[in-house]
Amino acid sequence: MVDSIGDVPAYVVGRYADVLAWNPLAHALLAGHLDADAPLRPADRPNLQRLLFLDPHTRELYADWESRARTSVACLRLTAGRHPRDTRLAALIGELTMESPEFAALWTAHPVHQCAFSTVRYRHPLVGELTLRHEVMDLPEDDGQQLFLTTTEPGSSSHAALRLLGGFTAPAPAGGQGLVQAEGGGDGEQAGRGDDQPSRDR
Repeated sequence: MVDSIGDVPAYVVGRYADVLAWNPLAHALLAGHLDADAPLRPADRPNLQRLLFLDPHTRELYADWESRARTSVACLRLTAGRHPRDTRLAALIGELTMESPEFAALWTAHPVHQCAFSTVRYRHPLVGELTLRHEVMDLPEDDGQQLFLTTTEPGSSSHAALRLLGGFTAPAPAGGQGLVQAEGGGDGEQAGRGDDQPSRDR
């Protein structure tokens, strides 16, 4: 399913904020400094919470990092409330609390709200500033998994920047790191999977 969405960034995230699949444009937008094939390997899957609070590249990506951090913690607290006895989720929260003073402060503030959509301002190293809208859809047959679609206002400068990003970046070959410049967009094979084991093909 993610492979079939080529015009906008699309990615699937599991209960623990691990990226289970992303299309080339989502990889280029969110984590071009990481291996494009990382979601295919359970041990290497990018974790959006860890990236946001512990990765300096990701911190620089967001024009309003503080706002994004508050929203991210609110969503995680909502997930924790739904799964209070999930030890893996508790371990992630504990790790972030120990490693990031900002996360610890936000977690103590106890923000909670629905995370069906958000507007995010990026400061992308390749295409500059852009404002994108994230729409989130729950995948009811896969416990805790969500599909994220990222869109822009047609005709806007952000729309042009996103098209530029799709036009001159492509996923690195299997086993490569990060993004490479190319004449046109690239196609990659990604498949949505459960956090620990397959559930069904996307």
